[in-house]
Amino acid sequence: MSPKKIAISAFFLLIILYSLFQGRFIILGPNIQIDSPQNGQRVETLVTIQGHADNISFISLNDRPIFIDKNGDFSEKWIAPKGVSIITMRARDRFGREKEKQVQVVNQ
Repeated sequence: MSPKKIAISAFFLLIILYSLFQGRFIILGPNIQIDSPQNGQRVETLVTIQGHADNISFISLNDRPIFIDKNGDFSEKWIAPKGVSIITMRARDRFGREKEKQVQVVNQ
């Protein structure tokens, strides 16, 4: 192969690799991380739910829309009923793909 063909092949390979690197978030879809409370944790009546979300266009806490800051962090207050409760976070990206995370908490 001539040096010109090698250079052109390397150039296109770099473009493909760079496109895959930049498109990794589109490929992976939405991501939700709940930092607090932990699964199975005993909580008081007023709970602060904190975490982080990436690659989303919509996010909800128990089917109620919430907001995230520019870094993708969220912090929401929630009143836990007595007994065992399940906190459900749902996120959707701009392509309609959804991700759901649940945390079970106990309020005595």
